[in-house]
Amino acid sequence: MAQDLKAYSEEEARARLAELGLGKWFVENGWIRRKYSTDGWQTTLQTVNALGFLCEAGYHHADLEVTWGRVLVKLKTHSQRAITDMDFEMARRMEDLVLWRPAAGQALSGNPNPFVHDKS
Repeated sequence: MAQDLKAYSEEEARARLAELGLGKWFVENGWIRRKYSTDGWQTTLQTVNALGFLCEAGYHHADLEVTWGRVLVKLKTHSQRAITDMDFEMARRMEDLVLWRPAAGQALSGNPNPFVHDKS
């Protein structure tokens, strides 16, 4: 299936990220990337585990850099050696998973601490 995927140039990938509302993601050296800041080591590890589960479920694996208070995600389709729709779909799912918070008025109140930050 990966052979049928369109390979995006870096310029096309930037436009696609903007179109999809993935403004915190950026293109660099043939990858789409995103940095998630956390409130510390424990939350960093929880984030890495959640991302790892998502990647395994989708059978599309990200490259991760992990340090205290930060996870850097890098996506490209390894079999294509390029950015493809698989990467954009995985980025969208990562955003939805990592940054999900309950809406006001729901039974779940949400974590009162900073947890994972939506900043670069």
